[in-house]
Amino acid sequence: MSHTAFRRIGLTGGIGSGKSTLAQLLVARGVDLIDADALSRQLTAAHGAAMPDIEKTFGPAFIAADGSLARERMRALVFSQPEARMRLQALLHPRILSAVSEQETQLINQGKPLVVLDIPLLVESAHWRQKVDRVLVVDCSQDTQIRRVMQRSGMAAEAVQAIMATQASREKRLAAADWVVANDVDDIGQLEREAQAIVLHI
Repeated sequence: MSHTAFRRIGLTGGIGSGKSTLAQLLVARGVDLIDADALSRQLTAAHGAAMPDIEKTFGPAFIAADGSLARERMRALVFSQPEARMRLQALLHPRILSAVSEQETQLINQGKPLVVLDIPLLVESAHWRQKVDRVLVVDCSQDTQIRRVMQRSGMAAEAVQAIMATQASREKRLAAADWVVANDVDDIGQLEREAQAIVLHI
């Protein structure tokens, strides 16, 4: 938990839950947000800070022609080999933590009272659970998750389920939540009202 006046709100949710949409709505309402996924993508983009170590650890087959991470190939590897996932996380997580800390320091120096940390795997990570003051979970049924991801990405249901199997269960996320946003209905107006309520109460 934080021991300063600066507060950290952890935002999480399973794939297809609408977490990223809620994050955008919060930003539109003036909330400062740090997106761990965006930081990870920066680290693994062409000339990203993590790319030399990734090439050294996994080999040139996992480097795309432009020098970025070959994401599909890496995704297939880490889904099939948990040990490979741990090696990739060991390369990325310290860098992500450092980048988050730098951005938080900037906000603190600006006198900001809080930040929302968008952490997809917050519930799975003991570090993040300890770092945030409250946990905000965007929740929907597994059927809704599968339908949304299939619609937006064209993935097969089995592929979506494989991703969901690597994430915390819906029950574990709900058990960790201080605040739950129900998002089973595809209604942006409802999500906008939820975002406004969050802004008023965080």
